[in-house]
Amino acid sequence: MIKKDNKVTGKVFDYQLFARLLSFAKSYRLQFVLSLISVIFLAVFAAIRPILLQQIVDDYISNKNAEQLLNFSILMFIVLFFEVTFQFIFIYFANWLGQNIVKDMRTQLFKHLLHFKMQYFNKSSVGRLVTRVVSDIETIASVFGQGLFMIISDLLKMFVIAAVMLWMNWRLSLIVFAILPLLIFATKVFQKAMKSAFQEVRTEVANLNSFVQERITGMRIIQLFTREEIEYEKFYSINEKHKKAWVRTVWYNSIFFPLAEILPSIAIGLVVWYGGLSAIADDTIKAGTIISFIMMNNMLFRPLRQIADKFNTLQMGMVAADRVFKIIDDKESEIDIGIINTNSLRGQVTFEDVHFSYIKNEEVIKGISFEVNSGETVALVGATGAGKSTIINLLNRFYNINSGEIKIDNININDYKLHDLRNQIAVVLQDVFLFSDTIYNNITLKDQSITLDEVKKIAKEIGIHDFIMSLPNDYNYNVKERGVMLSVGQRQLIAFLRASVSKPSILILDEATSSIDTHSEKLIQNATEKITKNRTSIIIAHRLATIKKADKIIVMEYGKIVEQGTHKQLLDKKGYYSRLYNIQFLQKKAS
Repeated sequence: MIKKDNKVTGKVFDYQLFARLLSFAKSYRLQFVLSLISVIFLAVFAAIRPILLQQIVDDYISNKNAEQLLNFSILMFIVLFFEVTFQFIFIYFANWLGQNIVKDMRTQLFKHLLHFKMQYFNKSSVGRLVTRVVSDIETIASVFGQGLFMIISDLLKMFVIAAVMLWMNWRLSLIVFAILPLLIFATKVFQKAMKSAFQEVRTEVANLNSFVQERITGMRIIQLFTREEIEYEKFYSINEKHKKAWVRTVWYNSIFFPLAEILPSIAIGLVVWYGGLSAIADDTIKAGTIISFIMMNNMLFRPLRQIADKFNTLQMGMVAADRVFKIIDDKESEIDIGIINTNSLRGQVTFEDVHFSYIKNEEVIKGISFEVNSGETVALVGATGAGKSTIINLLNRFYNINSGEIKIDNININDYKLHDLRNQIAVVLQDVFLFSDTIYNNITLKDQSITLDEVKKIAKEIGIHDFIMSLPNDYNYNVKERGVMLSVGQRQLIAFLRASVSKPSILILDEATSSIDTHSEKLIQNATEKITKNRTSIIIAHRLATIKKADKIIVMEYGKIVEQGTHKQLLDKKGYYSRLYNIQFLQKKAS
């Protein structure tokens, strides 16, 4: 789970976090070095220009030396050409480096998320995770493109310019340097305030993304229950907080940047006043020196103002990096302690006194024991919340049990390699999820070892080939996001085919025939008979009429098994199953 999003460390700059971020640049040493070299040359060429200007004004314009004036003008043009060239190298490679680093970080983050436990996703907001993977990662790119190297460039330029100033005239330099501490102090206060402000901004962005993502996904419910006005009011409130967070950053900027403009102007005024008096009195300071100092004054103060702006960018990137690293450091990944590789299983499933709870001290599975023999079809029935779907989650090792043992082929499921275990179990859920892709890709999940001919062959065997061929572009029909272009029953049929082509040793059907039309139900019942034949199958069903032929029916209530037996045996007992069946039979007769 994403934690401590609002925590402010109080540090103006987290060097440990920055060092970790910088470690991603190791794979791109050449581009990193080129960016640094271009930064150095930019500072050097920036300092050469005022020196040339001072010589042109004092030595050649004042002395009316046209030949040398032309030579130095050409030299200044050459300096400008090289400065532009290194500016290009700097901008290109700094941004190239940033984009490649965020590509690597995004890949690492997504790979990490793929192996998180289901419990993590149950507790985490999808919108927040999307924010981390997309916008937060993109913000980190600016650390290199507009943050780090820009700050290095500005600092180096400032030091070189300051050195040139002292070399030209130390008195004028001291006048300019006297203003610097005021701007440096203001910059430091500004940076600290902006870090806090940007952390608030990132939090509100995540809240906004989360809210919008959930409401768009659940738009049908909002409109069905006429919640438009209520949800609008909630959005307005969240959007207002988002605006206030940004306005806080605007407030700090509106205070700092006017101050950052006034101070350099004061320095220029003092330079012109003192230099002009000296020029009038004893000609110790010439016009070229004053002009050069005006130029260098801007070159000294502008980087300092820009450093504050670039530091904002750097801070936003650092805040984003901190959030991303918190997910990368999260120890929610599946721990695979299995050592047994397998390409096939007989499919014998055994639960021995299994206890499990999603929340500590609140058991949902209370000492369940049962066995499914290889090739058997076993049905799980019971009211909602009885624990049927939880059993499926435990068999797939989405959660770890509290106590007891779950075995497949007399081997503890924890001893199997997790990938191999899940590769041998196929699940058809009630709520089928389809990706925005073709039917073929949704069936194979882009497993290149499964050919289209193979898919068509199995589709014909289970009786759904004609349905697919009736669609535009048949197997290449794009079902769009979550399969919205198909009906509920059609999505179920695709899920059956997806399960069948994986050739599992164990098949699980979780409420696979509920909430569908009669025609689709007949197709699914036919598909069920075909794919469960000679294969260990566990069926969870509300419609008891669909499981009459099951080898065994397990009846659950409040996390316990209350009855077991065949359909006939359970009816003869006249217990829980018999009452449930008679109720459904009477309801069907009445309808």
